[in-house]
Amino acid sequence: MRLRELLPAGQSMVIGSYEFTAELIIEFAREFDPHFFHTDPEKAKQSLFGGLCASGWHVCAAAMKCNVANMFQLNARTRAEGGTPPKLGPSPGIRNLKWLKPVYAGDVITYSMQFNHDAPVPSRPGRHICNLTYEGVNQHGDKVMLFDCNVVEFD
Repeated sequence: MRLRELLPAGQSMVIGSYEFTAELIIEFAREFDPHFFHTDPEKAKQSLFGGLCASGWHVCAAAMKCNVANMFQLNARTRAEGGTPPKLGPSPGIRNLKWLKPVYAGDVITYSMQFNHDAPVPSRPGRHICNLTYEGVNQHGDKVMLFDCNVVEFD
């Protein structure tokens, strides 16, 4: 089975949700993005954001966490139904990453993935490049993150 059979072009699939607690925001930021508006709730009130908010990299990492869990579930379901799941490989990168709105402590972001198109890799028979769009939406319906990426798929 190919990814395009699982998710037709232009169709979006919810891949999971992630709650950004103050504790998780601070823990991630202390290790990876220690700006005060990610690590200090009191100082963050005086920032441009007006409160403690998640690092954009945390928002992206949560999207990947949801994506991987979703793919494991889809693969298990496909096998249980007697099918062969798509054989996805690495990603050569992302484009157009946008953090559209801050993600605050208490926000729950629901992530979705949209399959856009795929194309064979002429120099590598049996390989295709799939183009996907990921987005995150908060509990108020506001889009907070968006990016496009490619992923290698094998026959």
